[in-house]
Amino acid sequence: MSNKRKSNRKELLKMVREMSLQVAEELGFELVDVEYVKEFGSYILRIFIDKEGGVNTDDCERMSEKLSALLDEKDPIKNPYFLEVSSPGLDRPLKTDRDLERNLEKEVEIKLYKPIDKKKNYQGYLVDFNEQAVIIEDEDGNKIELPRELISIIRLAIKF
Repeated sequence: MSNKRKSNRKELLKMVREMSLQVAEELGFELVDVEYVKEFGSYILRIFIDKEGGVNTDDCERMSEKLSALLDEKDPIKNPYFLEVSSPGLDRPLKTDRDLERNLEKEVEIKLYKPIDKKKNYQGYLVDFNEQAVIIEDEDGNKIELPRELISIIRLAIKF
């Protein structure tokens, strides 16, 4: 992908994110993520929203209708595309400080880009975080500080 296309894509995502954030806040939702991808020959604009207690199909429909009207008005995307609005799901990555704050004291799984002490996968309770690191407590009560630049993904541990 050329730098110009990357730059245009980045600007497009920024614009769509701002529009989505405006609509989400108006409706009382949290904007979790925005994706613009090409799958099976079609472009898809995916908007992930959440709220306390979770979102339902009516919430997604309201967000979709209001955002669709704004996208039609501003027309930032020139290609034909499908708009999808959905809940991020239980296994969604925790990407922002707000995500981490909301999930303090909950059990998380963390995967690293490269190993620390010969381990790339960690699991424990999220006890703290800052700009440089995420701190978890393992089952033995040990606090483990993992540098944020080494973390590829953090998500809630799902137990069945």
